[in-house]
Amino acid sequence: MTGFKTSSEDIRIDSVIKNALSEDIGNGDITTLAIIPEGHSSKAVLVAKEDFILAGIPYAERTFKLIDSSLNFRTKKRDGSKVMSGTSLAEISGDTASLLKAERVALNLLQRLSGIATVTRSFVERVKGLSVKIVDTRKTTPGLRIFEKYAVRVGGGYNHRFGLFDGLLIKDNHIAASGGLKKAVNLARLNTHHLMKIEAEVKSIKEVKEALSAGVDILMLDNMSIEKMKRAVEIIRSTRPDKLIEASGNIGIEDVRAVAFTGVDLISIGAITHSAGSADISMRIKSIHAI
Repeated sequence: MTGFKTSSEDIRIDSVIKNALSEDIGNGDITTLAIIPEGHSSKAVLVAKEDFILAGIPYAERTFKLIDSSLNFRTKKRDGSKVMSGTSLAEISGDTASLLKAERVALNLLQRLSGIATVTRSFVERVKGLSVKIVDTRKTTPGLRIFEKYAVRVGGGYNHRFGLFDGLLIKDNHIAASGGLKKAVNLARLNTHHLMKIEAEVKSIKEVKEALSAGVDILMLDNMSIEKMKRAVEIIRSTRPDKLIEASGNIGIEDVRAVAFTGVDLISIGAITHSAGSADISMRIKSIHAI
């Protein structure tokens, strides 16, 4: 698995990494400039300091290459691998100053994405054997969504819409602002093309029936109890078995399997991105070659 799929995606990725490097380096790495002589080269190793699911190696490599294209980056563990504490993830060799300039940004990305992949994998494992998908939300770090949604996929999860531009989801504030669920659905259908599916958020059995009557394609059962969710699924399956059903709203690792047993198709979990910690990873200089 790689982090790069299209040229436009490459441009967006490079833009984010360059901004992060600019934020960190500014006018120059004054410590490295003061200590490391020109022509000094080293070999560094990225090392796991705890157990986790690895994600972000392509982005770490790209960070080093954007600082210095002559650096040699050798991947030792692939994204999606379960790594143990002490595992060597990659080796980078070349100009020492370049290694030090890229270090923090590369590690920040690698640690953050590995944390997300690890949390995602724990949710995916929890519902193993059941016909349900764990999906993410838009609750991501501003500017890092392309990276964090990638990490969700590495962890075995699936992506929900990327942004407001690629999926029609009628939420509670849309309903309140438009004057009701049925009106919001009718307006959405009137003002979008025929290929666009309409998803609506529902919070009660009454709203489930209203959404079905309005002809939505996907129903998001938001913040429902397990019992209410079961009842909602029964109603939907008995009347419109073709409808896709999503569960959402404060679903934790402890209750995700119970939610899956209600019969929903998707479980969206904001926590896999907004509450994931960072994996502990460090870069160690292993050998030096002063010229």
